[in-house]
Amino acid sequence: MHKLLATLLTILLTSYTLYAQEPKMSLYDYNVTTIEGKNISMSHYKGKVLLIVNVASECGFTPQYEGLERIYEEYREDGFMVLGFPCNQFGKQEPKNEEEIVFFCQGTYDVQFDMFSKIDVNGDNTHPLYQYLKAGQSGFFWTESIKWNFTKFLVDRKGNIVARYGSSTKPSEIKEDIEKLLAQ
Repeated sequence: MHKLLATLLTILLTSYTLYAQEPKMSLYDYNVTTIEGKNISMSHYKGKVLLIVNVASECGFTPQYEGLERIYEEYREDGFMVLGFPCNQFGKQEPKNEEEIVFFCQGTYDVQFDMFSKIDVNGDNTHPLYQYLKAGQSGFFWTESIKWNFTKFLVDRKGNIVARYGSSTKPSEIKEDIEKLLAQ
């Protein structure tokens, strides 16, 4: 009996030690590719409040680009950034290539916030950043999967995922939450 308890205790302590030494990934450990094709670390955004959004140019929610740009302009001097990640997984509503996306976003909505290469946010090819975001903040009925374009993740200055908002949440409805994080 003592040998069994000693063996179990050894296994538990070994497991705890291995687990405790495993470094946890943070938001800043991920790399992303800008819409211009440059690979950058998310650590570039350290110390900023972020709103990370999967976007599309042919979606019923596409007019949210205007609201996203508006809140970016309003709060960017205070350390706020909007990061747009085009995605073609929902109704094939982002069929454009990166150059066409830039032309559309700047020409139609005068988007100045940072945009990135087209990615997958669900499935086998989910971008690692979105794997991290979804694991850190579940969605509707505690599911991880992104339901549609313009799902938004709010991240504080320390890289903590604070909130997740569905597609129907307008950027203006998030302002109060952004202001609270900027005041910290």
